[in-house]
Amino acid sequence: MTLAVLEPEGLYPDTRLEQEVMGPSVRILRGNARASLAELPDALCEQADGLMTLRMAVPGDQLARFPRLKVVVRMGVGYDRVDRAACAARGITVCNVPDYGTQEVAEFALLLAMALRRGLLLYHDTQRADPPAPWGVMPSPLVRRLEAQTFGILGLGRIGTAAALRARAMGFRVAFFDPHLPNGADRAIGVHRARTLEELLAQSDVLSIHTPLTRATRGLIGERELRLLPRGAVVVNTARGPILDLDALERALRDGHLAGAGLDVVPEEPPREPLPALLRAYRAREPWLAGRLVVTPHIAFHTPEAWEDIRRKSAETMRDVLVEGKRTNVIPPEAE
Repeated sequence: MTLAVLEPEGLYPDTRLEQEVMGPSVRILRGNARASLAELPDALCEQADGLMTLRMAVPGDQLARFPRLKVVVRMGVGYDRVDRAACAARGITVCNVPDYGTQEVAEFALLLAMALRRGLLLYHDTQRADPPAPWGVMPSPLVRRLEAQTFGILGLGRIGTAAALRARAMGFRVAFFDPHLPNGADRAIGVHRARTLEELLAQSDVLSIHTPLTRATRGLIGERELRLLPRGAVVVNTARGPILDLDALERALRDGHLAGAGLDVVPEEPPREPLPALLRAYRAREPWLAGRLVVTPHIAFHTPEAWEDIRRKSAETMRDVLVEGKRTNVIPPEAE
């Protein structure tokens, strides 16, 4: 069997780890696509029984170039970049890696929330202004005691649960909404369950998004939903960009309904011209956004330890499914 590993931005020094996991019976080819699968040479595509990809999308119109392809492993939690319907039509199994980077993404969500809520970004931005702000306290709706706030979690999966535990440890009251969890899921970690999304939003001084991107969640948090948050709330998104309407977020920040936002993900990555109004204002350092918005380039998952995890766990998933015929981390084609 032959496994094709796409090189994500040159982060693979070699494939020794993957070869160790897969064993000598599997040959590993390295691809070097930067923009799309169309860049891969035909010779590689024609040999691949398995394909592992981190950032590269797997669209249906490219599958014909992979006549032997049996398994695609998306090296991460989200699987929206893989055309699962087209894969299913070809009998190709699609898997993800749901158990890497959990601590890192949860910690980063808390980091964004706390950096906003304790004024770290506010004072950082205003003290490097020209001229700098006066030396001392700046009254702002951003800054509040953590124990006086509710940390609302949209999606209580692995990362959402890890974020909930960390938010509780920092003193927040924690609530969540997740219609897919059975009754009692809240009891194990001592958080409050909202019966509806609207109920969660109404009480969330911080809204942290941790749901996967599906047909049901695309555009889930728009103008109406943001306006249901308490005035002065903060929104954090470390999940997927298209879940949150950036234009609605810009309006809610500009008119003061929201105090701040932290985004590790945006709808189009990397952002391209013409930029959404919010990102344009952010890059221009418009004064009204000082200390209220932070944007990072989809790196919440990253530590050297997490990178090793994702490589090893992806290879283990591929070995289980491609070589041993198991159903490890298989995503059914009918999943949302």
